[in-house]
Amino acid sequence: MSKKTITSLFIGYFFFGISSLFSQTNSEVTQPLALILSQIESEFNVTFTYADANINTIEISSPEQDLTLNEILDYLQSETGLLFQLISDTNIVVRIDTLTDITTTQFLEEVVVMNYLTKGISLKPDGITQFKPKQFGILPGLIEPDVLQSIQALPGVMSVDERVSNLNVRGGTHDQNLILWDGIKMYQSGHFFGLISAFSPYLTETVKVSKNGTSAMYGDGVSSIIDMQNSKTLQHDFSGGIGLNLISADGFAKIPIGEKNELQIASRRSMTDWFTTPTYDQYFKRIFQDTDVTNQNNSTISQNQNFYFYDTSLKWLLNISNKDKISVNAVTIYNNLDYDEQSTINDVNETLNSNLVQFNLAGSIDYRRQWNENLKTSAQFYVSHYNLDATNFNITNQQRLIQENQVIDSGLKLHANYQIEENLNYFGGYQFIEVGISNLEDVDNPEFRRYTKEVLRTHSLFNEFKFSSNSRNTSVRLGLRNTYIEKFDEFIVEPRLSISQKFLKYFRFEILGELKSQTTTQIIDLQNDFLGVEKRRWILANNSTIPIVKSKQISLGIHYNKKNLIMSAEGYSKDVEGITSRSQGFQNQYQFVNAIGSFRISGIDFLINKKFEAFSTWLSYSYSVNNYTFSDLNNGEAFPNNADIRHSLRLASSYSFNNFKLAIGANWRSGKPFTDFNSTMPIANNSINYNSPNANNLEDYLRVDLSATYTFTLGRSNAIVGLSLWNLLNAQTTINSYYTLSDDNNISKIENQSLGITPNLSFRFHF
Repeated sequence: MSKKTITSLFIGYFFFGISSLFSQTNSEVTQPLALILSQIESEFNVTFTYADANINTIEISSPEQDLTLNEILDYLQSETGLLFQLISDTNIVVRIDTLTDITTTQFLEEVVVMNYLTKGISLKPDGITQFKPKQFGILPGLIEPDVLQSIQALPGVMSVDERVSNLNVRGGTHDQNLILWDGIKMYQSGHFFGLISAFSPYLTETVKVSKNGTSAMYGDGVSSIIDMQNSKTLQHDFSGGIGLNLISADGFAKIPIGEKNELQIASRRSMTDWFTTPTYDQYFKRIFQDTDVTNQNNSTISQNQNFYFYDTSLKWLLNISNKDKISVNAVTIYNNLDYDEQSTINDVNETLNSNLVQFNLAGSIDYRRQWNENLKTSAQFYVSHYNLDATNFNITNQQRLIQENQVIDSGLKLHANYQIEENLNYFGGYQFIEVGISNLEDVDNPEFRRYTKEVLRTHSLFNEFKFSSNSRNTSVRLGLRNTYIEKFDEFIVEPRLSISQKFLKYFRFEILGELKSQTTTQIIDLQNDFLGVEKRRWILANNSTIPIVKSKQISLGIHYNKKNLIMSAEGYSKDVEGITSRSQGFQNQYQFVNAIGSFRISGIDFLINKKFEAFSTWLSYSYSVNNYTFSDLNNGEAFPNNADIRHSLRLASSYSFNNFKLAIGANWRSGKPFTDFNSTMPIANNSINYNSPNANNLEDYLRVDLSATYTFTLGRSNAIVGLSLWNLLNAQTTINSYYTLSDDNNISKIENQSLGITPNLSFRFHF
């Protein structure tokens, strides 16, 4: 997509929004109910929970000033015909008063904690944490609801190197997270090589995060599930918005096309190739340290560095009838890095261009049918295409290296949901998935070429029953997933368990368990893979040197929730088998070793969250022990995992008053393990003589973040300005350390530093 095309897109968004604003301002009689509810939430510090389809078409006059909250609710109920039920001092559920039209009614999902940490986050009785970006409050360091940054506020979720493309959920690697966008598996998750989430939050309706006890519908993802879903219902009215920050500009719109059609579109484009900002400078320093982009010798000059990214998502909704609905979904994510190397060799000036392109293009067609009050079915066909291409010229060595990594994932999903009785639900289906992954390495001096391609086809059947008692004190979900892999002629059986029991009125006990597997993983062969920026590449299991990754996990938790005080403690144990040393990113004596092993992590996650009238304060602490075991490494003895973070502590507070929101928080954790060399005999056999693997730890990590937003009205629309400061204290922390050996046998220590103080400003306009 050219710069001219992107510019035209945003200009179109801007003028369309301005024209909409003027047309609305000239008829200032009624306002959308959603906007009125948002204003009431800010004024009275309450939260409305509702299904979008129930309020999207409603516009009423604003309630009079100086009314009490109860008087306002009575007014809203009389004007809209909806039911406004106050279920606690701060939570109000909005429902319709009839269930006669089952095809247009959305039922609210059961939750056990609302406004968990901040507005828009809730806990469900089956162990799932649900995010609603449109209702999102504020978190420290975030002025926009970045999906993959936001989930790091949860206990047990972190990134040891600050990148959303390297999320560690209970000690796992990033490739062990199943990331779904409208049911499609995504193989690229970040922009700026991992510092920014690649998914627009402004069309995303819900994000479900599960660390254990996941639904049997999910395959892959032995560490976690991150399931993003866009709206599936027509809203009948045009809405949209545009935004700008110090990295990118974006726009989104929901455009009705008649009574039965709607088009949803969102697009974002970086401005990093047009001008630089303090935010870009900090991101560049963080990502490109110790890479081919910045590691230049005296005879080579890097110049004309050019980096940009964009993403676009599209959804078309068609209601064929009251019972039959079709949606077409598409998303593309793109990163591009170009840089020139100039050198003078034998009095001849040479300039060559190196390039790295990374993109994920995906699409699907979904058909849903509501057969009757109790039965609904869905069918989805999808394709996800990931590609990573790099051409790297080394002028000094007169060498050109080409590397490519390509994934084509296509599948068919047939699901059925049947409400057997009021308290018992059945969910099951069939899934067929075909994944092909290829890798290419091509060197011209000396000539070398290696190309590999693997294809796997899997068939899965799953069945799941969910029971909820009349009192909603008991919730049980039992599932079983059966997968057959054609190439290996192997059956894999994966039971899933989730039990939640409320007792003594304010306490809830939870048991979660699962067996899971995955056939895709990422590896690192060399630290300078793909210019040293994007080191990981996808591969498929071959059931020999690269086995199927399998996990088993059990967790026990107890939760307390009374009068805006939430306390929880969850202990867990997880075993993951079939990992390869090439997938773990070793930078010590095991960097070039190919071994198969496992890791075990045991730990506890603790959280306390107290809400006051305008404040929400929370403290979370995680303790875990995470060890590798490779029979061919370290004499078969266990040693610390590269992501073994023993202690992690987060303390944060948010404040909301009228239209102003403020959040500040501190993140502290123990340092990442690393391997030191033997000081007595540093070099042996022309290589570094290392001590025991991961026997040392880096310095503790500390970061303080601040964010603030202010919302104001322009006519009948909202505008939001925001300011964030990441690493407010500008703490310089080493987040990774390793050693290299030069040709003359000198050892050099490489230290990667954390992101420095990073400001960001944003302006958003919703219409």
